[in-house]
Amino acid sequence: MSLKSILGAVALSALATSAFAANPDVGGAPMFESKNIVENAVNSKDHTTLVAAVKAAGLVDALMGPGPFTVFAPVNDAFAALPAGTVETLLKPENKAMLTKVLTAHVVAGDLKLADLRRKVGKDGFANLRTLSGDALSVKFKGDKAMVYSESRNIGTITIADVDQSNGVIHVIDTVLVPK
Repeated sequence: MSLKSILGAVALSALATSAFAANPDVGGAPMFESKNIVENAVNSKDHTTLVAAVKAAGLVDALMGPGPFTVFAPVNDAFAALPAGTVETLLKPENKAMLTKVLTAHVVAGDLKLADLRRKVGKDGFANLRTLSGDALSVKFKGDKAMVYSESRNIGTITIADVDQSNGVIHVIDTVLVPK
């Protein structure tokens, strides 16, 4: 085999690996590993409520920081499922501290992929995590499905996992995880 054909095979293999490892689209938008959490989230049509909340809480700069962060990112439908008026109340300036607590209860320090969470599962069957708000989250696997539990007994499902960011990873979830 010639050097040229070996290099060609290596290049094709690298392209195939790169394509295989590409981030999934989220909310109809491509997610780029070279962009940070906020830069990607603003393009997802499924995360407009989350983005508005992050802005209202003044967390944009923090989530654009170096991290790394693991974000369990609730979709718009998750916010819509909260009791009527909850989102509007949280977005009021006088409720900024409460909004910040709710949002940071979805963020864990570190870059935790699904495989990392699976490795963290203890004897009780849960991967126990401490969020930036100081609250606890637990992740449990039911087959290939990953479930996220809050201290307030909210249970969310990770619907899109391992969306790599330049400063961490996002796991899209279907529930707002309300802290205690």
